[in-house]
Amino acid sequence: MSAKSYNKITPDIITELKNILGARFVVYDDSEKLEPYSHDEIAEKAYAHMPDVVAKPRTAAEIASIMKLANRENIPVTPRGAGSGLSGGAVPLYGGILMSFERMNEILEIDTENMIAVVEPGVITNDLNNKLKDDGLWFAGYPMSLESCFIGGNVAENAGGGKAVKYGVTDRYIIGLEIVTPEGNIINLGGKIVKNVVGYDLIKLMVGSEGTLGIFTKIFIRLQPLPTGRVDLLVPFKDAETAIKMVPTIMTMGRIIPTAVEFMDQLSFQTSYKYLNEHLPHEDAGAMLLIEVDGNNADQLEKEYEIIGELCLNNGAIDVFVADNVTTEERVWKIRRNIAEAFMVYSPVQSLEDIVVPVSNIPKILPELAIIAEKYNVLIPCYGHAGDGNLHATIVKKPEMDRDAWDESLPRILTEMYAKTVSFGGTISGEHGIGHKRKQFLGQVLEPATIELMKRIKRSFDPNNILNPGKIFDI
Repeated sequence: MSAKSYNKITPDIITELKNILGARFVVYDDSEKLEPYSHDEIAEKAYAHMPDVVAKPRTAAEIASIMKLANRENIPVTPRGAGSGLSGGAVPLYGGILMSFERMNEILEIDTENMIAVVEPGVITNDLNNKLKDDGLWFAGYPMSLESCFIGGNVAENAGGGKAVKYGVTDRYIIGLEIVTPEGNIINLGGKIVKNVVGYDLIKLMVGSEGTLGIFTKIFIRLQPLPTGRVDLLVPFKDAETAIKMVPTIMTMGRIIPTAVEFMDQLSFQTSYKYLNEHLPHEDAGAMLLIEVDGNNADQLEKEYEIIGELCLNNGAIDVFVADNVTTEERVWKIRRNIAEAFMVYSPVQSLEDIVVPVSNIPKILPELAIIAEKYNVLIPCYGHAGDGNLHATIVKKPEMDRDAWDESLPRILTEMYAKTVSFGGTISGEHGIGHKRKQFLGQVLEPATIELMKRIKRSFDPNNILNPGKIFDI
């Protein structure tokens, strides 16, 4: 559907929105206030688009009324959490109504007996975990950006993070949803029950649907006991292949599933070191692993990290640095967390990707990415979640590169990168989603029949194609 197929926002529609929400919670005809809602964390302005109006609902009933209005008037609606995404998923491509959930930010219930939290979509992930600490619980499926992202966005993208090796990603923990459908009906799926095989599993369908099939208004999260201890190991290796080979070795020979195994190639950690003015031995290493273990028994924890450390040293590690207190833990994780920021300082023009391959194929794809980088005279640092094969292969424009050359080269680079990824048994996104940034490449990884089946599902849920149109694929 093109922009011309939708109707324009009229003064009468604005009046109706104000009647539904109250005038304070409708932003209209103010470009300065609307601009922050025109983009997510993608730096490129080409992916941005201004909304015509921002609506800030407080209840499911208000959202239902807005969706019924939008269907009647043929107005596109784009749901938005914190705007911390990296796929353009929360960008209002066709203008219309941008629906922000910043007011729906209550933790509705913490049920310690059933180990379940019930939250609204605008709750910041880190706020929930801080609230749960006193009860010895936590939401284990959170992403790396836990201090800024909304839980609703986590669910929409099926977000993952560094702890996915042991704990999995968001969908493992979502057992119930209250949803407003694109046509304005309020439905309830699941709840506090752990086992449920009644009908199709619509919860799994909704998680990761990128705001195209429904709007979450209440989320039921299964909680886990909070580990009482953790230890991090920063392990330099001479090259990436030796580093990656350690991942299955830890699990098979050590019989230990780490909480996290993060990979950093030389370009990534050296750039982060420089940005942080950090100095650790072996800065000339070819690659590094950041390995975390957690648990509730101090003796067992010590035994596990000693086993991992010994395995690393026996299999090519240059050294093993142990971080076993808050200060040293923060020091080593700071290196990993600041890689993206470090490259943004080097060059704000970049394309942050999150390709996925089988773990054993990470060393095989890295040289191929280096060839692509040299061919197009760009940088492609690689870092990310080695334990599950998810790499943030970020295409970075060199400062001296002409902008026109960059704009011409980027689609070719992405096409070649994705083709190599698929050839190694991988796919084009593990946690950032498709949005509108990657939809043109969907055909590289999915068969036409699969894409058509997904489109049929979209049409069934959203016959007028008004909810987050233009994302994942075009209807």
